[in-house]
Amino acid sequence: MKILTKEDIKKCITMNEAIEVCKSAMVNYTLSKAEIPLRTPIQSSKNNGQVLFMPGKISEETDNIGIKIVSVYPDNTKNNLPSVPSTMITIDEKTGIVNGVLDGTYLTALRTAALQGAATELLSRRDSKIATLIGTGGQALEQARAMMTVRNLSELRIVARNFEKTKNFVKTLKKELNDFDVNIIAYSDPNEAVTDSDIITTVTTSKTPTFSSEYLKTGVHINGIGSFTYDMVELPSEIINKNNKIYFDTKDGVLSEAGDILQPLENKKIELNDFQGELGELILNKIEGRTNDNETTIFKSVGTAVLDIACANFIINKAKSLGIGTNIEI
Repeated sequence: MKILTKEDIKKCITMNEAIEVCKSAMVNYTLSKAEIPLRTPIQSSKNNGQVLFMPGKISEETDNIGIKIVSVYPDNTKNNLPSVPSTMITIDEKTGIVNGVLDGTYLTALRTAALQGAATELLSRRDSKIATLIGTGGQALEQARAMMTVRNLSELRIVARNFEKTKNFVKTLKKELNDFDVNIIAYSDPNEAVTDSDIITTVTTSKTPTFSSEYLKTGVHINGIGSFTYDMVELPSEIINKNNKIYFDTKDGVLSEAGDILQPLENKKIELNDFQGELGELILNKIEGRTNDNETTIFKSVGTAVLDIACANFIINKAKSLGIGTNIEI
């Protein structure tokens, strides 16, 4: 069995590879080759905690089987511990024996960003030069990396509620992403940041829109990545309409959880048949993508265990071939 840390995972997969793995995972999901049961929550009597068990299987040439365990312990921050730690476990499909334990917190950030990168590659204008990232939390660094990976950007604008934190995050990005020739700038005003931006990615848990639609450039591509409950709303409701092309990671997930989409549906600003469909359908050419530079395209994601399983399986196989990670006999 391999035990892989965040640094081990980084040695096993590039962002480009993760993007391709996520594309394949979305295709398998759309083709009903994935089996993802509902997650099972277990409430703890200690520290207001909850543990979520998220199993699943992807059936390709072989079965990729795994389970992600996500703990939600808000009080952990008092002890300088992550409030949402996560662990990914992979299982050998021939024996049923656990063959990998991965840092699920980093894996989640990686696969979420890679999915955004896939959507940005498929839907944004090819000549996009300016991107805006709204949010500076644990998911944000890899989100920035993904946008830079798929488009030849000249400028990346960073904006969040706390300007001091935003400036410090920009310093981190310049250090971590110094292999990209991109000017990274901290903004205090989100509407100023999105003005003239070709790509906008929101990665927050905001309950109010993070920018105003009146500042959007014609032909912009928008990724709504952070919000995942009915109460969370990152995107202005005005842009959720039949005149824009709107895509989901999974219909079941978005239409059961995403306030960005559910609230406009309830308010009759859009109807179900106005949405384009899933990213997997787009990759399979079952639905239409961007057809001109003036269209506004929107990708809404709430996440799916399919991505965790697909990326984890790739990483474990690479770790075996490269001899990376800690080996433990069980």
